[in-house]
Amino acid sequence: MGTRTNLTENQYIRFSFLSDGQKRLIFNQVLKILQHTGARVKHEQACRILAENGCRVTRDRVYMPPHIVKKALDSVPPVSTIFSWQGHAALRVEHGHTYFGPGPTCPNFIDPLTFERRRYTCNDAAMVARVCEALSGIGFVMSLGLVSDAPRGMEGLFEFSEMICNSTKPPIAWCMSKEHCRDIHQIAIAMAGGPEAFRRKPNYLFYNEPISPLLSDFSAIDKVMYCARNNIPQIFAPASTGGGTVPATHAAHISMTLAESLIGVVISQIVNPGACIIIGGTQSILDMREAVFAYGAPELSSLESGLTEMGEYLGLPVFSAGGCSDSKAMDAQAAIEASLSLHSAMLSGPSLVHDVGFMESGMCGSLFQLVLADEIIAKSQYIAKGVLVDEQTLAREEVEAAGPGGDYRKVKQTSEKLAAYGFARSFASSDKPEAAFSCPVSKSMSEHIVHRTQQLVRQTRSPADTIPDSVRVQIQQILDTARARTGGAL
Repeated sequence: MGTRTNLTENQYIRFSFLSDGQKRLIFNQVLKILQHTGARVKHEQACRILAENGCRVTRDRVYMPPHIVKKALDSVPPVSTIFSWQGHAALRVEHGHTYFGPGPTCPNFIDPLTFERRRYTCNDAAMVARVCEALSGIGFVMSLGLVSDAPRGMEGLFEFSEMICNSTKPPIAWCMSKEHCRDIHQIAIAMAGGPEAFRRKPNYLFYNEPISPLLSDFSAIDKVMYCARNNIPQIFAPASTGGGTVPATHAAHISMTLAESLIGVVISQIVNPGACIIIGGTQSILDMREAVFAYGAPELSSLESGLTEMGEYLGLPVFSAGGCSDSKAMDAQAAIEASLSLHSAMLSGPSLVHDVGFMESGMCGSLFQLVLADEIIAKSQYIAKGVLVDEQTLAREEVEAAGPGGDYRKVKQTSEKLAAYGFARSFASSDKPEAAFSCPVSKSMSEHIVHRTQQLVRQTRSPADTIPDSVRVQIQQILDTARARTGGAL
């Protein structure tokens, strides 16, 4: 489910951190970085292509003139549609139309039935996909973990096969090499019904990362070029750490993240002008006490909102982060941190918000946190609609009907409108009102989340049953062939 943020029928609410002048200064800084500082692109063919198209290249150091960057920006489509493998439009990727989903590669996972913190498995990827299918606030699927029972180096491939088969919501894939990027693409083609069907209705996105600061290794660029050539919607977004991989000030941080993302944009548009590419980045500060990336810090919301505004300024869709926490348990800290980042994202309007359900600074995935975030998203969606003002909502007839000292519960139009304008969804409370005051801390919220999560795990049916046997055979052959290439070692 997607939400158009900041927009109602007759009103446009603005959530802004940056003035037009600040945006211009940041973009000018980005152009200076790319032209004078340059970036390392450790891919010989890409460097040759860049040199042939007007960039200055010294070994693997690439300097991009402003007119090359602007030409690439002009050719990126501002709107792209991603479909379910059943052929229905699922994601409309554009600024202000926001979708939420989990993130990838957490090494640990909280078992939703036993509460055990353990290694993540392929079966967990299928379970997460089914729960994502059931949650109305979740629009796309990522795994919430790094599978530990797949052949080494093929984790992303095996994870993808589980995700796309167990949810009709588009998955966001990742992998280590172009070889496995091709395998993922072949699975997606099989699910779509053939290459032409996939070209018309792409059913997944591919997630790719440069290395902060200003470095793109061979594998990252190889995958950028493969996705561009094959019209695979892709994300090119660094994970940048203020005070670690980029400067500590927010203006410099956003500038560096944007410069790193634009490396992929320029290459993709030279390879295939008009190819879908989404910029972004997971941005926060370095926690100096623990030397970890601070997922729950308020700086994450400020930085991501600023980057989202820069994406709108440049006409590019943005991949952001939210719904995550540094807490090790589903507690008040986890709820507060998730709420702040989700609501900031809802009001600033990035296209895709991932890492929903991350805990322990990205070291652990939790379905409990994902379901909690789904509750928060529902409330934030309601707030983001703003206040609709027109003749009907001003309710002049109702005011006259009730009069001074009147009771609006007795006015027919008021009771009818409550269903349309009210928000009924809420955390479960005890059947016994006095129970809420029987102890200093109520357990009703956490108990509700645990109950709802376990119910979803046990009762949500997988759409895998509807996949034709012929497609299942194709997918298994792709996995078997990939396993055979590497000997299948774990």
